[in-house]
Amino acid sequence: MALQALYQLDVRGEEFGPEAVQFLRDSTRDPEVYFFARRLAEGAWAWRREADLLIEEAAEHWRIHRMAPVDRNIIRLATWEMCRADDIPERVAIDQAIEMAKEFSAAEAPGFVNGVLDRVLRLAREQGLVAEEEAADAEEAADGQGDEAAAGTDEGAADAEEAGQGQDGV
Repeated sequence: MALQALYQLDVRGEEFGPEAVQFLRDSTRDPEVYFFARRLAEGAWAWRREADLLIEEAAEHWRIHRMAPVDRNIIRLATWEMCRADDIPERVAIDQAIEMAKEFSAAEAPGFVNGVLDRVLRLAREQGLVAEEEAADAEEAADGQGDEAAAGTDEGAADAEEAGQGQDGV
């Protein structure tokens, strides 16, 4: 849902903002899912310029505007999650992005998304955009030793619900 809203914002522009909120509301009856998806979409959209700088640096020989819109937004969403969502482990963000690429994009997209996001994570760590503790957790999960941590939870959804009530903009 968050990816779909982010994609529409990217393709249609800011005028889709109010429609994005309604789209997310109409997409689920579960308030936790709604607020979590809204938090993801709003966060990734608001932080897209910063994310795009990291992505362009990481994606050698690719300009952000030349990427397929779905791939660009999958990568933006995962970049925001890795750098700004403390409750989402970096490996989980990357794994979810690969799964979205498999479902919504071309056959070669999962490898492209994985490669770009691995480099984004490396750059984010170098630039101090990912806390060292989070970086260590991601490395542990990547080594297969942190499967429990990599499973993640939606504890942040309740916080997002509280923070998101009364706001109507994506």
